[in-house]
Amino acid sequence: MNELLYGFAFVAALIVALVMTPLVKRFAIWVGAVDAPNHRKVHTRIMPRLGGLAIYLAFIAAFMMIIPALDSYHANAAWGLLIGGSIIVLVGALDDRFELSPKLKLLGQIAAAVVVVVVFDLKVEFVKIPFGESTTLGEWISIPLTIIWIVGVTNAINLIDGLDGLAAGVSAIATTTTLIMAIMMGNVTVIVLCAILLGSILGFLVYNFHPAKIFMGDSGALFLGFALATLSILGFKQTTLVSFVVPLLILGVPLSDTFFAIIRRILNRTPISVADKSHLHHCLLQAGFSHRSTVLIIYGIASLFGVCAIVLSQVALWVALVAIPLLLLALHIGAEAIGIFSQTRKPMINWFKKLRTHSRMMK
Repeated sequence: MNELLYGFAFVAALIVALVMTPLVKRFAIWVGAVDAPNHRKVHTRIMPRLGGLAIYLAFIAAFMMIIPALDSYHANAAWGLLIGGSIIVLVGALDDRFELSPKLKLLGQIAAAVVVVVVFDLKVEFVKIPFGESTTLGEWISIPLTIIWIVGVTNAINLIDGLDGLAAGVSAIATTTTLIMAIMMGNVTVIVLCAILLGSILGFLVYNFHPAKIFMGDSGALFLGFALATLSILGFKQTTLVSFVVPLLILGVPLSDTFFAIIRRILNRTPISVADKSHLHHCLLQAGFSHRSTVLIIYGIASLFGVCAIVLSQVALWVALVAIPLLLLALHIGAEAIGIFSQTRKPMINWFKKLRTHSRMMK
């Protein structure tokens, strides 16, 4: 019975997204929600955005179809995502049309997060130190911690939305990984919501993959980030070492790109809020990869993060304690190699080169 529900939710969202995206494209052009090319963007012609509205409408439509099949607890969690997501989509849609100030967008994101955390009580509840006892988190810690997580992930997805199909594809991979994890844990709420979200994304991606016919805009990027952050809370409410790392790995591409952007701007002594062209996709393009190849490479990296998340969730704690630092080291070296921090400043790679030279001299 549940399998039929999951399949129906996915197919319903997929079909609605396929039907709604062309209509939303016409609507975006009609209201003037278009994206003009500039020195930071890779597209060369005016493109309609507001595509996130199609993802959102598909999500709502499929949700309304399956809501009778959910019990009161499941419905409460789902409504939290839906109402908070509605606030996010409204903020994003207004930005797609009128280009809101960063402060106003942040205020809207915080308001949506507060709805999920305070009104619907979806938050990280307790933490478990490795090899130690579980400790219940007070609300003065759990509430701001969860709000920061939701706002951070929401913006991380928005930051990687720089190429055709990039944010949508990475979000689809993250949603698939979360779906697999939810199936392994038997979390019906997360399974249903992931199935709906995945169908909505894939239906839109048909029109958004290179060469894109429509951009998702902030309405889509913010909604996807918000949805993924909320789903990760529903799936991993206990903050153990592994359950804390798993959602970080699931969202590894957008979160690491955001972290590297902050470090890069600190090193270059530029304001954190000032945009640049040194994100992961920019670096791969500068390395000579085509638009489509760059997107597919990042899909591969996101998939690798997803596999690591699934594997780490199943291994012994000591294996995770060994694997996590190695993953972080590999991530840092890879970032240095493609010039995310700087084209000239590569301390870790230079250190390994000196170490190799020294070892050769010792021989």
